[in-house]
Amino acid sequence: MSYAMQLLIHRGDFCHGRTLHPLGLRSLLRTLSSGPRVSRSLRESYQLLHLELPDVCESSPAQVKEAYLRMAKLYHPDSGAATADEAMFARVEEAYRAVLAHQSRLQSCGGSMEEEEEKVKGVAPQHRHYLSYEGVGSGTPSQRERQYRQFRVDRAVEQVLDYRQKEHETAAAAEGALVERDVRQRSRQIKVTQAVERLVEDLIQESMSRGDFRNLSGAGKPINKFEHNPYADPMTHNLNRILIDNGYQPPWIVTQRDIREDIAQIRERLLQGQARLADPMNPREHAQWQQLCGVVADDLMKLNKTVDNFNLIAPMLTLQMVHFSLEREIDRAEKAAFQGRQESKRERVREWEEQRIEREREREKRDKIKTHQHSWQGGLLAWMQNLLK
Repeated sequence: MSYAMQLLIHRGDFCHGRTLHPLGLRSLLRTLSSGPRVSRSLRESYQLLHLELPDVCESSPAQVKEAYLRMAKLYHPDSGAATADEAMFARVEEAYRAVLAHQSRLQSCGGSMEEEEEKVKGVAPQHRHYLSYEGVGSGTPSQRERQYRQFRVDRAVEQVLDYRQKEHETAAAAEGALVERDVRQRSRQIKVTQAVERLVEDLIQESMSRGDFRNLSGAGKPINKFEHNPYADPMTHNLNRILIDNGYQPPWIVTQRDIREDIAQIRERLLQGQARLADPMNPREHAQWQQLCGVVADDLMKLNKTVDNFNLIAPMLTLQMVHFSLEREIDRAEKAAFQGRQESKRERVREWEEQRIEREREREKRDKIKTHQHSWQGGLLAWMQNLLK
């Protein structure tokens, strides 16, 4: 509302015979005295934001905000623009706050006299800008805003600390309730255990009094003690011996044995399949080998799952196993098959050499026999000729 309109309203009040409250009159005088005059710093703030002066044309809050954003894009240090200037941006921000404060004063002064009388009723006159920021701080509006921000931060920290303290108190109370419940459960379990032990002892004594233990095979004989192990608890050692004598094995030992048996069967199958094939494989043999490798890959996948389960229950880290790879097993089978072929080849060469040596010995033996026969026949003929002479 313009200052002339406010003056007319006040004049109309006088004309209709109304009597103004002293505070209202004082507010009117303050409005008339401060309205048309604009300080030089405020004019510079309007000019810095490229806005019309208030005595020429009144700018809306949206226009002021748009002008501030336009200037901030030009001078903000983090905008990345070539015109970025920290000092200039500080001036723009100060001018924006000054313009906003001026517009808020104009809006507050433009209200009706009745509303102003109700606000200041029973309150001493004071500057309007001290009513903001919850009455915290002193100095210029920017200084009071920074002080108010710090006040809000301190208040938030206090609220967070109070909340954490309440949470800790709640957690401590809950933990105390849990501890008390655990103590009650433990005491109840101890009572039940003691009651069961007393019942078992009473049953044993009753059976002994009836003579139920007289016909036992080992009655009156000392108990066979197990061999002493100084590194283990006697009770644990005796229990382990009883389990072993009754054929019990820990699950990880059974799983480890199954893994070794399965991998041995898989390797034997690969070795036999590779040994049946020729060294340069034909297409038919190659297809058979690929089919065998596919079956073995499925078996190895299942075996690796068993290895994972074994690693979870193995008592020591050194007992854990790694996964079996199809490529390594195939290379192992090929090397073993190649060594087998070389060994069989050497065996055949050795047999051939032994057979050749045996044939040579037989031939030499036959030659000696023939030579002896010829010499015997020649000697006999010569003796008969000498006899006939």
